[in-house]
Amino acid sequence: MSQEESLLKRLAGPSSGKAGLSEDQARINRIIADASKGSKFYENEKKKDKELTERINRLLAHLDELLKHADLKKLEASADRHLEELEAQRDLSQYIVHVDMDSFYASVELLDNPTLAGKPFAVGGGVISTASYDARKYGVRSGMAGFVAKKLCPDLIFVKTNFPRYSEFSRQVMDICRQYDQDMAVAGMDEGYMNITAYCEKHQLDPETCVKQIRERVEKETKLTMSAGIAPTKTLAKVCSDRNKPNGQYFLGFERDLVLAFLRDLPIRKIPGIGRVNERLLDSIGIKKCGDIYDHRATLMLLDKQFDVDSMFRTYLGITSNVVAPGQREERKSVGVETTFSAISDPERLLEKLKDIAMDLESDLERTGWAGRTVTLKYKLDTFETFTRAKSMDRWITKEADLFAIGKELLVNEFPLTLRLLGLRVTKLKDLRASEEKGIKRFFQHGDSSPPKKKTRLSGDPNHDTRTGDTETELIDITSEDDMDTITKTEYDEPQGNEIHNSKAIADHPTTPPPKFPERWTRPASARRSAQKAVASSSISPSKPPAQSKLVFPAKSTKLAGPSSSNGPFSRHSGAVRAEPKEKHTCPICSKQMTLTNAELNAHIDFCLSRDVIQQARG
Repeated sequence: MSQEESLLKRLAGPSSGKAGLSEDQARINRIIADASKGSKFYENEKKKDKELTERINRLLAHLDELLKHADLKKLEASADRHLEELEAQRDLSQYIVHVDMDSFYASVELLDNPTLAGKPFAVGGGVISTASYDARKYGVRSGMAGFVAKKLCPDLIFVKTNFPRYSEFSRQVMDICRQYDQDMAVAGMDEGYMNITAYCEKHQLDPETCVKQIRERVEKETKLTMSAGIAPTKTLAKVCSDRNKPNGQYFLGFERDLVLAFLRDLPIRKIPGIGRVNERLLDSIGIKKCGDIYDHRATLMLLDKQFDVDSMFRTYLGITSNVVAPGQREERKSVGVETTFSAISDPERLLEKLKDIAMDLESDLERTGWAGRTVTLKYKLDTFETFTRAKSMDRWITKEADLFAIGKELLVNEFPLTLRLLGLRVTKLKDLRASEEKGIKRFFQHGDSSPPKKKTRLSGDPNHDTRTGDTETELIDITSEDDMDTITKTEYDEPQGNEIHNSKAIADHPTTPPPKFPERWTRPASARRSAQKAVASSSISPSKPPAQSKLVFPAKSTKLAGPSSSNGPFSRHSGAVRAEPKEKHTCPICSKQMTLTNAELNAHIDFCLSRDVIQQARG
């Protein structure tokens, strides 16, 4: 591929393979290049493409050196052994489905505004989020700058995004899908993975009939159409779902030879996770289609430090994950919000944008139950270069005021700037819901009730220092070769596999709300046994077992009464208390020596055991 061809393809954008686009891609690419020429976007893409070309040249020079001393036959034999080992892992027993809504945002807008029918329109403004199929015929696609789209289609209509409305439809669609696989993995607002093997066996359905049933139900209940792919793995299912778009499905036979035949002539770019950069790198060593991986297996073995050989061989064989499961809360690494807009250089307006972002982020943190110690500011210049600035704190951050203050400090240090994107992200997360459960539930469980050991590493994010207790600012250049504009609000969910979350996704990790603190408290078995053992060894008469205590929360302005108070929160009687002799006792919980009656000692023991519970509930 020549440098000119490479630049034209880069300018076309990462979604140039979308379904429903114009067949004459060469003409479309030329129009995009002409419309972009002279712009900052064009210059930035040209710069990136030049850097990639230089990287490829270094790679090829390195390969030439390696080939001078390489034994290709030996390398091929080693690769074949690896392929045989992978082949032994092939599993064709699971019916995996990838479902994908057709032009989702645009289809929802069309439902709400039928006058758009038959007209080319796009959702978004400065950067297009979704293009209708009528607009795609002109080459308009997601991720494209609005002014470029207008060049391709002068009559293009722009529609503002409406995420609450999209979320509403998304929930309806996913609720239907979960009736066929309650453990489906949501991969975004408009797509997800399902394993329908068990459902098909239970209802004696073949997978094609089952998927057709799902799609018909979605269309009937939402008036929206869905496409689907059925295959032995998630990667293959995702590729298949794009085959018969819109409103279609594709079934890949569950036989080894059928899988290999399907992949042999499949462009390498169609594989999820292989973007424009890797496409060019692989193209430079002769790999354009999946079948080429086998032909160049010796070269890949030589360049094992540049390419993930295991992953490439799995791609060739079609042996990838077929495990479908919803994302777990503990897998989450960050929560964030970002917004794209027309270029702004006025500091006050930028700070206003930042404040709105901080407000939305506080809402998301509260809704999802997270706090974090590192706040990252992301910004994109009008030259389309992207950078981040991050600050780590020695306390947990959740509130808008803190988020804005940190973000403002990081942003003001960079002024003057002309920006077209701003975002805030919180990392090094703490799960507040888990903290609440551990704090209270540990008193109601058998066995060890000691608090969990503190972890020194709070996040899996490799971009940030994981040391606790320090405050620092760090510069990270995250400009990506495959960087694509995110339209308005975005949650930074960790992708599962190769999927990328580009838009505000519905909550795909449903959680149980924090448990309410019970009005009546029962000591855990382990604590009860230890207390009874200690009491039995003390001077309390065994004929007078401790009575059950009722834990009452006093008003905020009232201090907890001491254990000897007859009208305190741990009082057993509302009336007079029968006189009992006072004796010297040592509390088996706090080891404090006191002169108390049996009832007072029992109340004190209850108080000691419950003290931590009260602190956790309030704290």
